[in-house]
Amino acid sequence: MVAPDFAEALKALRSTMESIEAVLDLDSLRADIAALEEQAADPTLWDDQENAQQVTSKLSFLQGQLRKIEELRGRIDDVEVMHELAESEDDSDTRAEVETELVSVGKAVDELEVRTLLSGEYDAREAMVNIRAEAGGVDAADFAEQLQRMYIRWAERKGYPTEVLDTSYAEEAGIKSTTFTIKAPYAYGTLSVEQGTHRMVRISPYDNQGRRQTSFAGVEVLPVVEQTDHIEIPENEIRIDVFRSSGPGGQSVNTTDSAVRITHLPTGIVVSCQNEKSQIQNRAAAMRVLQARLLARRKEEEQAKMNALKGDSAGSWGNQMRSYVLQPYQMVKDLRTDHEVGNPTAVLDGDIDGFIEAGIRWRKQQEQQQ
Repeated sequence: MVAPDFAEALKALRSTMESIEAVLDLDSLRADIAALEEQAADPTLWDDQENAQQVTSKLSFLQGQLRKIEELRGRIDDVEVMHELAESEDDSDTRAEVETELVSVGKAVDELEVRTLLSGEYDAREAMVNIRAEAGGVDAADFAEQLQRMYIRWAERKGYPTEVLDTSYAEEAGIKSTTFTIKAPYAYGTLSVEQGTHRMVRISPYDNQGRRQTSFAGVEVLPVVEQTDHIEIPENEIRIDVFRSSGPGGQSVNTTDSAVRITHLPTGIVVSCQNEKSQIQNRAAAMRVLQARLLARRKEEEQAKMNALKGDSAGSWGNQMRSYVLQPYQMVKDLRTDHEVGNPTAVLDGDIDGFIEAGIRWRKQQEQQQ
């Protein structure tokens, strides 16, 4: 006989899986995979390396999504069989194993459900992340560098490629700013909830009196521009300056003027790139960053018009979004969702999925209330 609580939990899992499969549209997913497999088999694919990387990355992601759904379906079936076996043989060890597996499957289903909440216009894009040190002096610069490592470690854990486009080092320690891309489908939709002001409280390693210091760093997440976006930038609207790349402490790391700074004259947006070896490569990378910023600006203007029509005068939800407290106690807390953990070391090492999932669910609730 199936215990009522187990039966209800199993029914809830199956219902959630049906909703996930309906949203993801498995027939369409399989058709997309077949089309991408055909492209990947084309011997001329790698003639255009950038397009080839996009095709193979998207194919790998969609195959992983389909495999994850099929595996979860199988695990749900298996846990039901295991439960029936445990009950028929009155086996306490198997019953305990069933309970553990049921919790594990439930968590995996919840994680997959979050993916269905990413339905924004640009959510399926790769992400471009910009981090800048704000108030707090050298501690803020050090904090900004820790955040860069946190997001790159998060990407590494998931097997997502990253590319650092630009890093401006601070004089004493840390960085003034950095821009990098995370090359995975839905990276933008996933990480966009990380946008805002991050705050750290700790005993400053740079204060010889050992005082507690509060520092701030800003995180900006942009969707990577695609060819269909039609972001045209006339040559007469930009100013291009070249300079030598610099490393920690401001020292020159290149003997040629290979670094590029582009100023968009109509908006005043300034971007730079110094991590590529040639000026041509840095210019191309800087243009990609500028296009992403202009795309985000266009999106913000469109949203502002919609908010004006709806009478929405609320400010951006992104500011002051998370606190990392290392002293006098240890805790990382999201100020929007109230999600918190007591292990800042793990969080700063890239263990941020709980915060991201809570943020995505919170954002969906905010959208539904508007």
